[in-house]
Amino acid sequence: MPQTIVPFIAYEDAAAAIEWLTTAFGFRENESARMTGDHGVIGHAELDVGDGSVIYLASPTPDYHAPKRHREECAAAARWSDNPWVIDGLCVQVEDVDAHHARAAAAGATVLRAPEDVPDVGIRLWSGEDLEGHRWMFVNRAE
Repeated sequence: MPQTIVPFIAYEDAAAAIEWLTTAFGFRENESARMTGDHGVIGHAELDVGDGSVIYLASPTPDYHAPKRHREECAAAARWSDNPWVIDGLCVQVEDVDAHHARAAAAGATVLRAPEDVPDVGIRLWSGEDLEGHRWMFVNRAE
């Protein structure tokens, strides 16, 4: 089935995010889709998450603050993020949750929940944050 929804994610530094996401999470950039504007700022980029599904990302404006910086500057944001859950994040299915977690942790991902089984829904998952504080959950692919 073709992908029917495409997430857009903003990053303060999309170029650094692309490098990090490919190293830590194993995503692949569609380099022909990258659009770079004035001063080398990425206005659009596409990453394949491993099964042909994509996410779009960009650095929207110099005024954008990523979740990590927002939490540092806003007490309310710090409070609503003071938990291990994915809030306003993304869920990605992967082949091997444990191997994916090990790769991401080695690349510096902030681990919110180490790999664990969730028997009542029949999945294994781990969750964490990327370099700018966006939250991600990775679950085993449905069989």
